[in-house]
Amino acid sequence: MENSNGITRRTFVSAAAAMTAMAALASAGCSPTQNSVEEGGAASGAGVAGTWVSAACWHNCGGRCVNMALVQDGVVIRQKTDDSHEDSPEQFQQRACVRGRSQRNQVFSADRIRKPLKRSGWAPGGGANSQGELRGRDTWEEIGWDEALDLIAQEFERIKTDYGNKAFLVIGGEAQSLMASYGGYVGSWGTTSYGTFAYTPGIVGLGDFNFSDSGNDRLDFKNCETIVLIGSNPAWSSAGSPIYHALLLKEQGTKFVALDPFYNESHSALGAEWIPTRPGTETTLFIGVAYEMLRMDPEKQLIDWDFLNTYTIGFDAEHMPEGEDPAGNFKDYLLGTSDGTPKTPEWTAARTGIPAEKITYIAELIGKDTRAAIVGSYSAARNTHTDNWPQMFMTIGAMGGHFGKSGHMCGLTTNARAYGGGPAIFQAGSDGLESVPNPIKDESICHVEMWKGIVEGSYTFTGTSTSKRNPGVQKSIDIHVIWHAGSARLQTADDQVSGIAAHRKVDLVISNASFMTTNSKYSDFILPVSTLWERPGGFLTGNREMLIMHTQVVDRYYETYSDQEIAKMLAPLLGIDGEEIWPTSAAQQFFNQCAGATMTDESGEKVTLISFTQEEIDALGVDGEPQEGSISFSEYKEKGVVSVKRSEGDAYTYYYYEDFIDDPVANPTKSESGLMEIYSRQLASTIRDFGYSNDVTPIPTFYTGPEGYAGTFENGDMVAGVPSAYPFQLYNPHYLRRSHTVFDNVQWLREAWTNPVYLNASDAGAKGIATGDVVKITSPHGVTLRPACVTERLMPGMVGLVHGAWVNVDESTGIDYAGSDNYVYGTVKSGAGVSGWNSGICNFEKASESLIPDVDLPLLVNYNADGTYAGGGRR
Repeated sequence: MENSNGITRRTFVSAAAAMTAMAALASAGCSPTQNSVEEGGAASGAGVAGTWVSAACWHNCGGRCVNMALVQDGVVIRQKTDDSHEDSPEQFQQRACVRGRSQRNQVFSADRIRKPLKRSGWAPGGGANSQGELRGRDTWEEIGWDEALDLIAQEFERIKTDYGNKAFLVIGGEAQSLMASYGGYVGSWGTTSYGTFAYTPGIVGLGDFNFSDSGNDRLDFKNCETIVLIGSNPAWSSAGSPIYHALLLKEQGTKFVALDPFYNESHSALGAEWIPTRPGTETTLFIGVAYEMLRMDPEKQLIDWDFLNTYTIGFDAEHMPEGEDPAGNFKDYLLGTSDGTPKTPEWTAARTGIPAEKITYIAELIGKDTRAAIVGSYSAARNTHTDNWPQMFMTIGAMGGHFGKSGHMCGLTTNARAYGGGPAIFQAGSDGLESVPNPIKDESICHVEMWKGIVEGSYTFTGTSTSKRNPGVQKSIDIHVIWHAGSARLQTADDQVSGIAAHRKVDLVISNASFMTTNSKYSDFILPVSTLWERPGGFLTGNREMLIMHTQVVDRYYETYSDQEIAKMLAPLLGIDGEEIWPTSAAQQFFNQCAGATMTDESGEKVTLISFTQEEIDALGVDGEPQEGSISFSEYKEKGVVSVKRSEGDAYTYYYYEDFIDDPVANPTKSESGLMEIYSRQLASTIRDFGYSNDVTPIPTFYTGPEGYAGTFENGDMVAGVPSAYPFQLYNPHYLRRSHTVFDNVQWLREAWTNPVYLNASDAGAKGIATGDVVKITSPHGVTLRPACVTERLMPGMVGLVHGAWVNVDESTGIDYAGSDNYVYGTVKSGAGVSGWNSGICNFEKASESLIPDVDLPLLVNYNADGTYAGGGRR
């Protein structure tokens, strides 16, 4: 899509669908269908009777935008987004995307599960009684809550008696609280969206665990001349305000350069210069860039030596950690002094596919005298064998001195924090509930091997702490119950083929769900869950300058309950007093969050945010005391959001790492040395101790894993260049139709976004494939089908299988018809247990099978006109 320089904020938002459309792809099967509505017209609710209510848009895109629902006689008839104040760059409105605006089509979907469902072939007792092989292909029957909970409780008691509490794998907070009180459960962990940014940053001195508060304040971005984007597409992944901030920068003349395999919608909107880059090769690329900065520095002064000498350790022999071999420094590795191989642009090009002259160009682009922002995202870290990538990212920023000052930055601008780093100005209070610790401290399984571990009965245990792991130990495991009480783990964890096998192996699978999700499809019981639209209220936050309050929109939907209510109903059947775990009502918990909410004022002091009168407290039916704050509860409830008006140089201005740069002794990093560790012995030893692979080194070095770019060549030899049986690299871009997996059953979005596989035009042409043809994608782990979208915007050798489609396996062939990404990704263990969703390998061909368009597929749950359950369709 082309954008004029005169684009306005209001024009941009009212044409949100067009903004994120693939205008470069005019062929059917690539472009979304579009229907425009004038703002202020019928869709906005103008002139329509009813009450506007702040409605949660809680799904995990990271955007967290304002969503308002117009309720008339208990029915939502319209939606709109933030109009709580005049819109301006200083105080922007928190505008929702097409996903949030389709929320009512999800909440009131025809396939919303109304009462508990039990799989017809399941019976208590385990073993052959459970008929686990029928999970995913059996029929369902509707039962009452009492029967469902009684059967589940009886089976829990049997399994606990026969196998103990280590037989329970429980995923989801409220269920985990219950099971912790029941004697414990096996937990799980993973790097999820963060990839190698989950553990490496805190070890090497690049922020804390997950590296979430990075980059300068959004108002400082306008002081940058150049912004280098690494794997960033907020127009799809976090649609809403982030792309608006970037467009303002484009209008003032900021140069954008995109390093990405796909020239995506954000790049198009920003007029970015595109340098095609393969996922998983970023460390190697920037090793080459670092070499060029070093080579050209005597002439062009690209390196900030004062910064390196003061704030880092390990760049050269003179600044190595005490006790380490000086020859192991990063500079000598670049020059080839230590291994005989200089990391020249030509060396780098042979291992990344990026032309040598582009590597030199990037080096000049980010030198110390350029006001540059090196803007990463988690996507580059969602690759196996890339645990040194965050360290390399930090190193290249340090070489240019791009930390702690205006117009210079090196950090992640992910999700709603895109183009705006810094601590949150607003914070919700606590709900007042105490956490229930899990008594089982010696079992917790990583997502990357979770399903195969259950199938095979063994896994690597690395501890139970989220932010710190222990050395890996091989352990046996014997799971008999899987309870999905949160997340979409069967859909989103690695190796879905093994995941299905794991679900078919155990005695009992339960899913708390609103729909027939992938978790639900392979379960024995589906316990219908209410949505946040049917609960008293809560808070959502995304960017640092606002806090959204959502409240109850409609009454409870049929016989649905919250996860907390379900756990509380099950508790007495297990001999547990649920009142001890959840002593207060949901309304009281909401009030506690409100009463404890704070705002950081311009003096830096945290002050009470919300005022309450006794009448407001009484109306909520809760216990509490009146209080004074910055905004009344009634006004906040009506607006749905609070935010601050910003100005350049105000008290909220933030420069990432400014305190460290001002005084590194008083404000050390979290690393062993207190500095930025370009050489980190702790990184090497810690990640190696996980026990998944032995490839992590103290400095960033070149390494290839079995899958990813190297896996597309025989024996992983990129220099020889002989294609392997899987000559294409597979990666998973986020897609505007879904927030991860959520919204995949929303018909409005299924009609607008066809869920294709993206193929490079030359690659597709060589196989006789055109847009709209059905493509069979084969990996070492599985086979899936999708309609082709043939484009020049994807670099050759890449296959873009969009993330999050709910799996739909043909049991007779084992082929997935939905394009489920994790069906073609397997168990590949490396480093810190990273889930490597952007480092797959595959081949593809024109398929003989046909596909029904997603929007025309039958619903998986159907009801008769009288509301009785009518079974489910087949996809």
